[in-house]
Amino acid sequence: MEDANQTSLEAFILLGLSNTPDLQAICFLLFLVMYIITLSGNLLLIIVVRINPNLQTPMYFFLSNLSIIDIFFSSTIVPKILINTLVIDKSISMLGCALQMYFHLALGSTECLILAVMAYDRFAAICKPLHYNRIMNKTLCSSLAVGSWCICFLISSIHVVLTFRLPYCKSHNIHHFFCEMPSLFQLSCRDTWLNEIFVYLGASVIVMCSFILTLVSYVHIMSTILKIRSSQGRQKAFSTCASHLTMVVLFYGTIMFVYLPPRSAYSAEIDKALSILYTAVTPMLNPIIYSIRNNDVKKTLKKQIRNKR
Repeated sequence: MEDANQTSLEAFILLGLSNTPDLQAICFLLFLVMYIITLSGNLLLIIVVRINPNLQTPMYFFLSNLSIIDIFFSSTIVPKILINTLVIDKSISMLGCALQMYFHLALGSTECLILAVMAYDRFAAICKPLHYNRIMNKTLCSSLAVGSWCICFLISSIHVVLTFRLPYCKSHNIHHFFCEMPSLFQLSCRDTWLNEIFVYLGASVIVMCSFILTLVSYVHIMSTILKIRSSQGRQKAFSTCASHLTMVVLFYGTIMFVYLPPRSAYSAEIDKALSILYTAVTPMLNPIIYSIRNNDVKKTLKKQIRNKR
């Protein structure tokens, strides 16, 4: 009966990034600019891939998936941040909190798998060029994409159900700008060891395995690049791989620092700072790193502009 009364809480309060009005205004402008760039950059990539028949390849198929993920991933978090900086009532209902957590977890983990699949695609293209079309056929590409989405949405539903079965009696104030599992665990008056075990298992299976697969793929890619005789070709390949790896390390690294440390090492301020990186910054930079710098994409954009003129 006691747990039933404790879990009858109807809403949480998101304390956000700062209570200082000047800092809130700065945060609002920064997040608004990042969100606009995220939407425009990723939508632009999707449109370019759709209108150019030459971009109907596995690499751009997975890039389009990544852009779709980034649009919805950012949209689950940033609009609520913008609203909360303008209104006095910073509450979020239990259902709204559960839905935000579910889509945040599902889309974030799907991005991990898609990044790993993209690394494998590059490995096949660079290390197995003669067999690339046979390896990365349409059936395999579709299966990898659909499988990534389905697995992550299923696993995320388990996390959300276990999280919202906990009794919350310590407080209804979440020291964060969105509903994230580590922050909610701090509010529960029951031991969350089972939830933490599932978090570690989920992070290990999806994040760590994806990260390891990505690194292994790039080790083979680097080994192949070193065998290229042209110094200009090596420099170009190294430059491309370095920018890709930067984004991969940034995304995986921040997620691992948030979800893998023990509860004794939890810090609300560090958690918020790291969460900004993978919820707002990475979705904004992905289309720039992966596509806007790509010559095929730039050629398509220039052609469309000329046609309009």
